[in-house]
Amino acid sequence: MDLAAYIDDIAASGRLHFTTEEGARALGVSLVAARAAVRRLRQKGRIATPYRGSGVLVPPEYRRLGCLPAEQFVPQLMAHLGLDYYMGLLSAAEIHGAAHQRPQRFQVVLPSNRRAIRCGKVAVDFVARRNVARVPTIDRNTPRGTVRVATAAATAFDLVGYCRRCGGFHQVATVLAELAESITGGDLVAAAPLSPLPWAQRLGHLLETVEANAVVEPLADWVARRAREYVPLDPRRRRPRPCARPGGSCWSDCAWIRIDDPAGLHHRVAGPHSVGPGRPDGAQAKKEGRRDRPPRPRPEPRTGR
Repeated sequence: MDLAAYIDDIAASGRLHFTTEEGARALGVSLVAARAAVRRLRQKGRIATPYRGSGVLVPPEYRRLGCLPAEQFVPQLMAHLGLDYYMGLLSAAEIHGAAHQRPQRFQVVLPSNRRAIRCGKVAVDFVARRNVARVPTIDRNTPRGTVRVATAAATAFDLVGYCRRCGGFHQVATVLAELAESITGGDLVAAAPLSPLPWAQRLGHLLETVEANAVVEPLADWVARRAREYVPLDPRRRRPRPCARPGGSCWSDCAWIRIDDPAGLHHRVAGPHSVGPGRPDGAQAKKEGRRDRPPRPRPEPRTGR
């Protein structure tokens, strides 16, 4: 029996994932010979190797894709690696019906950093979060089994906490406007202790901006009992400062967060290097500053003795 016959057998049993070690044992050949056989079948498009030592069968309907869709092989790959995981960020938002378009990259949250995977036309990005096992998830059916997906409330916190992986706060606010329909205030309060407090402050501010007031009220009470500092909307900006109103809302302070265009959801952090509507970017500001600068006086010509 060769490797082609072996993968036909496991496909008949409903499996589409195998390891090179399993193939070598089943065929009674060395690991080097099994890898060579895998390479030949991969060149023919019958299998794909999303991870070293791990292969997936590619049915005819996915040959143009060059691999199985990520949600169909990631659960088996994570089981093979022995890692806790969940489908998160924009990929989870799509499952909850809050994505305007299908994300170009499949986003998976793991306990530690891992390099991204490219399998045919399928791209998988990994995001590190230490308490992955505690984050609330749901199981979503796929044609090959189930995949673990973060709940809508947990997804909202992740979108804010990893906003740079989601296209920035403008994109996050747009997604939250639709995701709020799948969230209750109690869900947010239950998920809040699993994330840093500044995430809850930023999330509350964005939910207020998209007018999800009914959802955000319980979170506002939860934050008011704990927050002692204002935080900038953009975590790369200034350091936090104490709240001016103890016990009040600590996620909105015009000295730290300025909304120039609420309808367009343009956010910027007030500061000397901020960029936003009504303020030129760095290059333009430098150019305008040069234009407004008075001309230097010309030195008087030297006269010879």
